This record gives sequence, structure tokens and C-alpha cells, in this order.
Amino acid sequence: MKITLLGTGDATGTPKIDCRCPTCQDALNGGHSKRLRSAVLVETNLGRILVDTGPDLRYQLIRERITHVDACVWTHSHYDHYAGFVEFHRIQKHVPVYGITTTLDYILNYLYFLQPKRSDVRFHEPFELIGATFTLFEVAHPRLKECAGMVIEKNGKKVAITGDTRLNIPVESIEAMMGADLLIADAIAPPDIRLIKHMNAEEALELARRTDAKSVIFTHISHLYPPHNKASLYNTHRHEEYTPNQLHLLYNEDREKWPLGYDGMKIRI
Repeated sequence: MKITLLGTGDATGTPKIDCRCPTCQDALNGGHSKRLRSAVLVETNLGRILVDTGPDLRYQLIRERITHVDACVWTHSHYDHYAGFVEFHRIQKHVPVYGITTTLDYILNYLYFLQPKRSDVRFHEPFELIGATFTLFEVAHPRLKECAGMVIEKNGKKVAITGDTRLNIPVESIEAMMGADLLIADAIAPPDIRLIKHMNAEEALELARRTDAKSVIFTHISHLYPPHNKASLYNTHRHEEYTPNQLHLLYNEDREKWPLGYDGMKIRI
């Protein structure tokens, strides 16, 4: 199973419009701080799945040379997680889409003209795609009443994606995430910033500890962090694939930096 972080930015992306902070300047100058909106690609030898489809999906698909996907799984109904789905218009018809009912109701009211093939799923009820098992679990993302994270399992390996969430995830969801080989965690801001709808870096690391994750990568990252090369562990092998063991070793070597993901980052599980 291979995971590609297509976009690691928050709702505004980095650079943020009309911002001249050091991180946005790094992004404007072509640095690793440039972050498109949320999307994750999951691949096995049987196909490709998109987890969320942010507004920058067109460029992400072109960058990764993707012309076909087998399905899309949406975590929730905020525009920065679904609006790019329109980029399938005239490229691929009737894409299968999965999500909880409230999420699909909201998104497909807007994207009905694409006529995707709808599949409603429930929290903690597994479903099979591309030879892997997907399970959605409930997270806390005010003001949405329902929002999902997910676990993906294949050949004894587990990837957990929190989606957008606060730290107060239900106990049943914590149990679903336990022992993941890779945790991809919402971590929108550094530890000194407290948030209402998302986790900061400190809270994301606490979630990794609570779930006994073997490795963790932050995503949904804002411009409030320092420029990527100053803040992240992962900045020297941009186009290579990592393994969970490599991520774990890098983190243990340098705990002064955060495990910030970056656009195009690939992890082989």
C-alpha cells in the first residue's frame, strides 16, 4: 500500500492571499512551504482511492500523472475537502463515492451533475475497496454534527487518517486507530496556538501517544508554522518514498522539529 499526500494545506492554503509572513514568502519563492488543499491518494496493486478532493485537485492529479481513480471517500462536507471533485468533469464519469449520509447529502446536492455512484456507509462498519478494508470513525469537528476519520488496512498493515478534528475523539474511535503503522493527523498550528475546530502540534502528538501509533505525519498545516525547512523533519528527500520505520527513526533523531508532511510526500506501508 502506498500513501501520497496530494495536499497538506489548511482551508486557505499556503501562501495565503495577501500574506507576507516568512512561511508564505517561502511558498511564493518555490519553497517546501507551498501547500495545496486536502487530498490523500491511497494505492494498491488493485487500484487508486482518493481520500477527500480539495479545490486544488486538478493540479494535484496532473502533478502525479493520475488519469483515473477507482473511488473517492469523503471525510466531511467542508469545501476544502470536496470542491475539487468537479475536476473529474468530462474526464471520468460516475465515480463511486463513499461517506456517511449527512456528508454525501450535502456534497452531492452541489455535485449532482457529475452523477457519481453513491455509497452510504456507517461509522465502524468496514467496506472493501482496491483490496483494502476502509472503516470510518467519528471525530469532533465543530460545528459539524458528524465528521469522519478513517482506518485503512491491508495485509496486516494499518493507516489511520484523522480528518479534521479536535483531540476529544470518542473512545470507540481511539480504539479503531490503535497501533496504526502510520497516523496522518490534523495539526493546523504550532503548540502555542489553541484552536476550536482542529488540533495543534502538541495535541496531534498526544493523539499519536494515546493510539500507540508507530509513526505520525502532520497534515492540514497552516502558514502559522515557520517555513518548512526550518520546522519539519522531512525536507531532504522530497521525491523519495518513506517507510514508517524511517519516519520513526527521523523523529527520534530530532524531537526539536515537527513531523510536518509536504505536498507530494510518499509513504510505502
